[in-house]
Amino acid sequence: MALVSSVRLDDVPMRERFDFWWETVARSVVAVDASSDRAADFQAEMKVVDLGLLQVSHVRCDSFEARRTPRRIRQSDPGLYQLSLTLRGRSGMHQERRECALGRGDLMVYDASRTFHAWTVADGSTSEGLIAQFPHTALPLPTSAVDRLLAVRLSGDEGIGALLAGLLCRLMAQPDEYTPADAVRLAAIIIDLVAALLAHELDVAPAAPLHDPRRVLLLRIQSFIEQNLARPDLSPATLAAAHHLSVRSLQALFQEQGTGVADWIRRRRLERCRRDLADPAQDSVAVGVVGARWGFVSASHFTRAFRAAYGVPPAAYRRHRQELTDER
Repeated sequence: MALVSSVRLDDVPMRERFDFWWETVARSVVAVDASSDRAADFQAEMKVVDLGLLQVSHVRCDSFEARRTPRRIRQSDPGLYQLSLTLRGRSGMHQERRECALGRGDLMVYDASRTFHAWTVADGSTSEGLIAQFPHTALPLPTSAVDRLLAVRLSGDEGIGALLAGLLCRLMAQPDEYTPADAVRLAAIIIDLVAALLAHELDVAPAAPLHDPRRVLLLRIQSFIEQNLARPDLSPATLAAAHHLSVRSLQALFQEQGTGVADWIRRRRLERCRRDLADPAQDSVAVGVVGARWGFVSASHFTRAFRAAYGVPPAAYRRHRQELTDER
């Protein structure tokens, strides 16, 4: 089955719920500065389905505003596009000098590597929506083309948008029906539908055909990496052998996306480590254990790589998050 996790606030003291919720959002979705007129008695819940290369979150919560600031981006920038689907209530987004308002059934794409201001207004008790996120490099469209549709309302009630919205809702309704192998294929299908929707709106062709064998192979390899990040022996050589390729062919496949195989593996490991270090529930886990959990055999290598990626050593990153929490 696909990897499924849930977050509820029932067992969290009322006064701690708002901060706890946004710390959880930072780990599962993206870190933001949030505010709400319901902060004193905030209600929210989230279910996350992890398909490896793509993650889908189903969120119910009270009204809020959220800002992705330059400081938040400097702290963590995993290089993700995010697609939102509003199911109940109203929401909106301001990004790249563009602003849109969304109602039930509306879709929107935004870039978590850029600043944004988002808001949600509950309809009755809570708002409800889905968020799908995936790496920039997984979308077979030129960045300049995608930029034209950031923070633009897209219909989820007709055409390709309806197919995409229906698939996301079905996935979240019954995630236990799918095997790990299904998860790899579903991630590719959902990303293809996102690309098809954007290409339709722009009236442009994807940078590569949606069923280009090389692109399908790349998505399969990237999903394999996500599922095997904890293996210390995960390397270009082991990846090439697992997919019956030469190391040179594997490197060429990734270089077409502007990155190297080892760089991709390292970035994905570091992002998993960063999420764990940002999780208060894992404060009792030693920093070195966190690194080892995601394939860093050497503690010193982990520390150097983390500092290079995020500007501070992993222990300092965790300590800074703890200090911010204590100040609230």
